[in-house]
Amino acid sequence: MSIEQQIIGAILAGMHTLYGWEASAEQIQLQKTKKEFKGHLTLVVFPFLKVSKKSPEQTALEIGAYLASYEPSVASFNVVKGFLNLTVVPSCWVELLNGISHTQGYGTTPVTERSPLVMIEYSSPNTNKPLHLGHVRNNLLGFSLAEIMKANGYNVVKTNIVNDRGIHICKSMLAWQKWGNGETPQSSGKKGDHLIGEYYVLFDKHYKQELKDLEAGGLTREQAEAQSPLMQQAREMLRSWEAGDEAVVTLWKTMNGWVYDGFNETYKKMGVDFDKIYYESATYLVGKEEVLRGVREGVFYRRDDGSVWADLRKDKLDEKLLLRADGTSVYMTQDIGTAKLRFDDYPVNRMIYVVGNEQNYHFQALSILLDKLGFAFGKGLVHFSYGMVELPEGKMKSREGTVVDADDLIDEMLQTAREISQELGKLDNMNPDEVENIIRIVGLGSLKYFILKVDPRKNMTFNPRESIDFNGNTASFIQYTYARIRSVLRKATEQGQSLPCYVPPSVSISEKEESLIQLLADYPAIVREAGEAYSPALIANYIYDLVKEYNQFYHDFSILREENPERRNLRLLLSSNVAEVIKSGMKLLGVEVPERM
Repeated sequence: MSIEQQIIGAILAGMHTLYGWEASAEQIQLQKTKKEFKGHLTLVVFPFLKVSKKSPEQTALEIGAYLASYEPSVASFNVVKGFLNLTVVPSCWVELLNGISHTQGYGTTPVTERSPLVMIEYSSPNTNKPLHLGHVRNNLLGFSLAEIMKANGYNVVKTNIVNDRGIHICKSMLAWQKWGNGETPQSSGKKGDHLIGEYYVLFDKHYKQELKDLEAGGLTREQAEAQSPLMQQAREMLRSWEAGDEAVVTLWKTMNGWVYDGFNETYKKMGVDFDKIYYESATYLVGKEEVLRGVREGVFYRRDDGSVWADLRKDKLDEKLLLRADGTSVYMTQDIGTAKLRFDDYPVNRMIYVVGNEQNYHFQALSILLDKLGFAFGKGLVHFSYGMVELPEGKMKSREGTVVDADDLIDEMLQTAREISQELGKLDNMNPDEVENIIRIVGLGSLKYFILKVDPRKNMTFNPRESIDFNGNTASFIQYTYARIRSVLRKATEQGQSLPCYVPPSVSISEKEESLIQLLADYPAIVREAGEAYSPALIANYIYDLVKEYNQFYHDFSILREENPERRNLRLLLSSNVAEVIKSGMKLLGVEVPERM
């Protein structure tokens, strides 16, 4: 039982004794005392005034006196208006530290065979371009959310849907046919996804020039777009692909193979992975079958041109295209098919889509459409909607080739980590292999933490150099603190000091140490809240607060030079548990922490 639970139980007893009221635990508002007031926990007494029939101050005084008399964990109290501030006896904090130290997997819930299954979709790249900065935020959020859900006791399946077909893919294929001269990743020395992305940009360049020429010949913009030979060829290629044309399908397989090799290399650099990958080329036909079933059952309707639509106006949306007039499918068709296949493949209890907030409408519609088709899981889909990420220079446009490439960004982060670490002398006295490993850990950790510490619903600006600051709210600050603690623990061992696993409750303890233990005690609740809110930012900012508090303690108190052995053991045990929570929390963000730095 936690200190809070123990005190809440005593408050419930006090409510009955003092006022004859049978309260419930949910009616007790117990929170951490604000730093400007004395105490550890604060009880809000305003909800009790109806039963006490007294002023807030008098009610708080009566409850405080009862707790001081009958609850052993309460050392003293003070009243500020309607707030009762309680000071917990020092021995309770020491016992709590001992309990934390002996709890395996502290802060997390073990996964069992009976745990509910959560499927999380993230990444969702197109095979016409490399992964970019937007994909980086998506992948990091998705992977971290998966780790957080596991820590909350869920079985997790990490999944990816690759958009490997459609007009955008045909644009790259057509451009390569026309202007590629047989270029391959091997002949050019380029990553496959980069190579294909260049041909997507090249198509757009020629297409814009074609439109310009057609407009100069007297056509309107709309007429030029309708008559563009390039676009007509791309659409014809898509129709040929859907018809199974052998030459087109062979080219498609070859070029997508190049892209997958490139994607896998980038995923490995980022440290993200998937349990199951679905491909639009294998799901869109299932989606078409479901849409056509909807037409037969009167759920959807055909227009005169043969296109298929869903009327969602009664659901406060609009009419939604599901199949084009030429019979080709749209993204919604594919998502219907993919959802059906996933629920056929796995006993999914919850499906979470990690997709940017520009797709809010799409997932509202998807949920309604699946429900209309009779799928029980339709209404339960979760869209983890997140904001856009930009650089200080502004927005990115993939078809214009102004996107920030994920590989380039990772390389820049590693170079920045190298430069800053060298400037600060962090890499001195390390062998070359150790230097490269530290640079990798710091560079990638800085990228991940800087993105994940921001509330996922908000837009953000990513600044590479700002993200690596050994004194700010950054991964490198946290990583350096972890390495510092590990160094202290190693020195203790080298000096013949055995690391304690228990300290007696009678040991004298400072307010700073009490505050640190109270912060450690918050970790399980933070992990739960992060899972409920789908917010890695809660973990990131909790770890930062813990590290700030520890650094103040480290500055103010001696650890290894403390002469009193019990106090020294307390500080070693406290340091060890802070390090464990740092490591655990950063793992939930996909961030490594180094043993040395």
